Formats: sequence, structure tokens, C-alpha cells
Amino acid sequence: LAGVDDIPVRLAQGVTIMADAVTVRTRNLIKNPLLKRRQFVVDVVHPGKAPVSKEDLTKQICSMFSGVDAKCVVLFHFKVAFGGGRSTGFGLIYDNLDALKKYEPRWRQIRYGFADARSRSRKAYKELKKKIRTTWGTGRRARLRKERRAAE
Repeated sequence: LAGVDDIPVRLAQGVTIMADAVTVRTRNLIKNPLLKRRQFVVDVVHPGKAPVSKEDLTKQICSMFSGVDAKCVVLFHFKVAFGGGRSTGFGLIYDNLDALKKYEPRWRQIRYGFADARSRSRKAYKELKKKIRTTWGTGRRARLRKERRAAE
């Protein structure tokens, strides 16, 4: 594939080779209609190279699956195999952004830029931590009940 720049070559369903000799494969594809997504395992073969960035992998997966928006692709849990050259991770393709915002965990939405992180001051965080540490069990429930009633 020498001389071809950034043009993915599609060999078979779920297999794509990038121009710089990186192979991307998907396996165990499951359609999950309840969570409005497709979920699969991503295998990346990158001999003699550093692990491929998630942005590049997202572009590859968008080219492998037709009609997929890059914002709806979520990749995570990538681990490099011992000795290097292979990485394995997990991928999700949501049907639309609304489904992604509804079902994806908040911390991952923050990581991908769909939600803002809550910012507390250091003092507020310490006070909250102290409250949680001092009350336990039914006392904690009673404290939460009082806070809810005070807010109403």
C-alpha cells in the first residue's frame, strides 16, 4: 500500500487497512436496540508503531460502517498487548446524539465534550466529604431527607 496517503482500503466486512500498515478489525458486533446502539470489540494491529489515536480509529470506523456520524462513535478501554503491535478495545456506535446523551455515563460524556464537569470549590468539596464521613446508615438518609425538605 505504499504511495497511498490516508485512504483506507476496505478488504472485507469489519476489516480496514490504513495507509501506514495499520489494520483495524471489528468483531462480536451486537445490535442493542434497547440502548439504541451497536457494540463491538475493536482489534488494531500496528506492528512497530505506537498505539493508534482514538480520533484516527473513529475515522476508520466511520468509513467501515456506512452512514455513521463521528460524534456518535465512542471508543474506550484500549489495551496494548504484551510486546506491542496489537491493541484491543471496545466500541459503541449510537443511533443518534440523543441516545448517546441519554445512555452514556456522565464521565464519558464529559470526556467526549457533550457535558460540562461540575466545578466545586475546594472548601465545598471538603465540607461535603466531611458530612458524608460523619453520618452513616439511617443518619445519612435522615440528613438527605432534611436537605430535600429544606430545598422545597
